[in-house]
Order: sequence, then structure tokens, then C-alpha cells
Amino acid sequence: MYLSQIRKWLLQSPPVEWGITQLRELLIGALRQGPIPQHVAFVMDGNRRFARNHRIETVEGHNLGFEALARILEVCYKSGVKVVTIYAFSIENFKRSKYEVDALMDMAKVKLSQLAQHGDLLDRYGASIRILGQRELVKPDVLEAIDKAVKLTSGNGKAILNVCFPYTSRDEITTAIRDTVADYSNPLPSLQRPFSESHIIHTIRARQLSTTTTTTQYQDGTRSPSGTTSDPEDSAASSITLHSEDPLPLPHEKHDPDHDHHNNTHTNDPNDADLLLQDTKPPPFGAVYPDPETITPDTLTSHMFTAGTPPLDLLVRTSGVERLSDFMLWQCHQDTDIVFLECLWPEFDLWSFLPVLVEWQWRRRKEGVGKKEQVRERGRKVKVR
Repeated sequence: MYLSQIRKWLLQSPPVEWGITQLRELLIGALRQGPIPQHVAFVMDGNRRFARNHRIETVEGHNLGFEALARILEVCYKSGVKVVTIYAFSIENFKRSKYEVDALMDMAKVKLSQLAQHGDLLDRYGASIRILGQRELVKPDVLEAIDKAVKLTSGNGKAILNVCFPYTSRDEITTAIRDTVADYSNPLPSLQRPFSESHIIHTIRARQLSTTTTTTQYQDGTRSPSGTTSDPEDSAASSITLHSEDPLPLPHEKHDPDHDHHNNTHTNDPNDADLLLQDTKPPPFGAVYPDPETITPDTLTSHMFTAGTPPLDLLVRTSGVERLSDFMLWQCHQDTDIVFLECLWPEFDLWSFLPVLVEWQWRRRKEGVGKKEQVRERGRKVKVR
């Protein structure tokens, strides 16, 4: 106990603090010389366990967790990370005790306001806050404070802090699919052109039906355009010649034998001809819908809460638990490094995060060397041929 107090006193002494600060700056500067992940996500797990281990209130454990978040955000933004996504509150967390849920909500309201203050962490590094999750589940007073923090940082464009609150990945994917279906249920905007295919087909069919009406009048003994009286047999022959080919169907019509027989039957009732002409009106423009076959993974990605951000490069979870807990399931891909650490979140700092970043850089360099070797090998094969 006395040794721990002496150690704490030494670490808090001004000379030691200055030395540690200089060492931190040196290490971060060294990290910036290599590749840096552009999008890092954290599952901030272990606050309650830390509180139990140190025999303090659970709420105090969450407070220490927010302090650890501030420390790690500074390391990320100073290193060159553009987007940080944190799992602040799961929808499943509403199943916890009302006391803890209310405490977490109040804490989020206070801490986010502090982070967004002018001259504070996010303002120094030009980071804006984005809230990802179901807003309708948040209390109005908390939502008002969150919106205020978002507005205060809306002018920052150098980096992003995604706060998943309240959030689950299944809910995000469901929302993305629902929005995609809604988009593909709306007709495309009509672009009527004078020489479009539908306009040409409509014109040809209207002329054919008009000719059909004229031929019917010839069969009744009316005078032909040349001034002579039509013979019934000639009229019948003329009718057969004119209808040797069926009228072109409209694109939206289905083939119906009864309907075709009705179109090829001549009638003496001019009202029937008028009805036929009415049926040839083109379909309303704008009734064309997007093709569902064009839906791709990129389509769903564009409807996710994280749309517009770089792909996820690194996901870190503390507390030794090796599962994602319904977090960033869609964003994790074949190039995402997932790291599980034994330390609890309030203990997480630069010295815990540094080995993770160094290992990530080493893997990226190794992959880069491997790709260069593959390119060289392909070049050699081409030369041999």
C-alpha cells in the first residue's frame, strides 16, 4: 500500500510528468512516420468490473471510463486517425437497473457537452460529433444536450467522433434495409423525350388503329379518298392487307389472345374505335422503378449510420471479452483487425494502445511487401513469355 502511494506521488511530481509527456510526444511522432488507421472503433468494456475491483460506485467506474476516452481520443487524433467510433450505449443496456441507466444518460449529457466546449479536446483537433443510433429512445433533456454538442462541433471538419448511443448493429442493418426498400419503391423521375421508344411505339400504334377505322368505313360503302365507291370484296382484301401484322404492343401490356382477337375484329360502331384509341394512351411518365438487381453491398453501406466514413481498419475491445456484442457487424470486413485486450477500459491508455498500433503498422507493411513481390513475380512471368 505504501509502495503504491509512493509510486503515485512520484508519477504526479512535475519533473516526472514532464518527462512522461515528452516521451508520449516522441512515441506519437514516431507512429506518424508509418501507416495510420483512418477509422478505429472501441468497445469500452470493463467499467463496472473496474468499479467492483476497486470497491467504488458503478457510476464512478463509468466516470473513469469517460476520462480514459478523453485520453485515447487525444492519442488517436494526434496520431492522425480521422474517424473514431465508440460503443457508448447499447439498446440492450436499457435492461439494466433504472438507476444505472439514468446515471449513464446524465453522464453522457455532461461529458459530451464538456468535450464539445470551445477550446476543449474536439475543438483543438477539429473533430465533429455524430450520434449513431435510435434517437427516439433517448430522453428529451439528454437529446437536447446531445444536439447542442453536435451543433457546437458541426463546423469542425478534420476528424469525426461517432458516438453509438443507443445502438446495436442489427438495428443499424435493419434500418439500412428499410431505407433501401423505401428508395427503390419510389418511381424514377420521368425524362420525356420527343423520340423516346415509348413515344414512337405509341405513335405507330395510333396510326395503325386510325387506319383500321378508315378501312371499316370502306366496308360500309363509303367513298374512298380517290372518290370511287369501295367494293366489299376489295374492302375485305384491303382490310386483310392492312392487318397482315399485329399492332405493336405497348411495353407495359401483357399478351392476351382475347385482347388480340378484339383488336383484329372490324366493327361498324365508331364508339368501339374511339375506345381503342383511348386505350393507346401511353403510360404515365415516371412509373419506372429502380431495378432491384442493382442493389449491391455498396448500396446498403450508403444507408448505414456510418455512411461517408472510411472503412473500419481497427476494432479494439477491452476487458478480455472476445465477442463483438452486436457492434459494427456490417463495417467489419476482411481487412479489419480485431484486437481483444485484457485490461479494463478505465485502465486503457497510450501504453496499452501503442503495441496495438505498432502491430497494425507491422501487418500493413508486411502486406505491402507481399503485394510488391506478387507484382514483381507477375512481371517476371510476362518477360519470360
